[in-house]
Amino acid sequence: MNYDIAIIGGGPGGYTAAEKAAKAGLQVVLFEKDYLGGTCLNRGCMPTKSLLHSAETFATLTHAQDLGIQTQGAAFDFAVMHQRKDQVVETLRQGVEKMMKANKITVVSGQACIQAPGVVTCDGETYEVQDIIIATGSKVAYPPIPGLRLPGVYNSKDILEGGGHNFSSLIIIGGGVVGVECASLYNCLGCQVTVLEAADHILPFMDREIAQRLTMILKKQGVTVEAKAMVQKIEGTPGEMTVTYTDKKGAEHQITAQGVLAAAGRIANLDGLFGPDFSVELDRGAVVGDEVGRTSVPHVYVIGDAKAWNIQLAHVASAQGENAVAAILGKRLPLDMSVVPSCVYTTPEIASVGLTEEAAKAAGQKIKTGKYLTGANGKCLIEGTESGYVKLVTDEATGRLLGAQMVCPRATDMIGELALAIQQGLPATALAEVIHPHPTFSEMVFGAAEGLRLE
Repeated sequence: MNYDIAIIGGGPGGYTAAEKAAKAGLQVVLFEKDYLGGTCLNRGCMPTKSLLHSAETFATLTHAQDLGIQTQGAAFDFAVMHQRKDQVVETLRQGVEKMMKANKITVVSGQACIQAPGVVTCDGETYEVQDIIIATGSKVAYPPIPGLRLPGVYNSKDILEGGGHNFSSLIIIGGGVVGVECASLYNCLGCQVTVLEAADHILPFMDREIAQRLTMILKKQGVTVEAKAMVQKIEGTPGEMTVTYTDKKGAEHQITAQGVLAAAGRIANLDGLFGPDFSVELDRGAVVGDEVGRTSVPHVYVIGDAKAWNIQLAHVASAQGENAVAAILGKRLPLDMSVVPSCVYTTPEIASVGLTEEAAKAAGQKIKTGKYLTGANGKCLIEGTESGYVKLVTDEATGRLLGAQMVCPRATDMIGELALAIQQGLPATALAEVIHPHPTFSEMVFGAAEGLRLE
């Protein structure tokens, strides 16, 4: 069977690339060994946000008296929460399937294997193609911790697929995005959560001030957060798991909980991808690719989490998929990969784009910052939000916006305005020249920018 392009992996990067290639007139075959939609749709972004919405709604009800509302007997049904999550996932998955069908993309279910440039096999069939895009995503990383693979230790797939697992107490190993979002989810349901992070602070790849603020908020909400915590071993059986760790001073501690969540990161998933006579350049188990995904083998590209040193975000994979197809077609790259927003769906939400104050200072760049606190925003006061802020980082000489960090409600929705301003090279003060509606959370962006204008 002959095609113009083979895409291996049906996640956000893969199905986006397939759609763009098909709309450009290419004959496309897409291989997916699991469900279309990949990790993000099936056991990552979408199910997490669905469950978080249910959990946060329950948490709001339990504090409704603060709003003058009396509720009696508010309770959550864990099974129904997961049924609703499954409905959301199934609806979105069907949407991807319809998109593939509408664009006449051949979808092959099974493990694809690259045997040679232009040759892919799957379940005994051989497919000859001109170009190949690797979009196989990532899998859970397991650090060398004794007991980390014991029954009673779960990963994100275990708690997000099917009926999940309910706990009255949970130890989360890893304070990255997955770790803190799951901490928020279970904490809202009354679970006693402990987060153990080996780095200096949770969310180690984000601004330290954001991490400090989130740590304070989580602790206020009842979550135990331990940074510089080195896990030594895990013991026990499901329902009674004990984790031994050393704290930042080297003192040893033991904590026991019903379950343990392994959330110490993800690594490229290349299982079964390469035949015995085919190889590409790898770095730490991921495929090396240039700015458009070209690998060391001509006509073989890589996008998303399978790419070495990549930012592991669904929207990054989607953008890279579109750009890789444009490169294959010899067209201008449609998306600017230099400005990438990052989002964390805790309560309140967190969003960041561009340079942080910490990174700018470390690079010796002279900057000026503008900041606006949630306590000064009417909408935040109305909704009783936790303490947070909007911070703008600008070049001291030109006033150009270099970065923005937000810890506030709807941060993940508002970050797009700031990403556009950075991408367009606008001064931060331009954000204070546009009327922002009142009362809204977006007025904090205006306020931070206005502070810079009035200095």
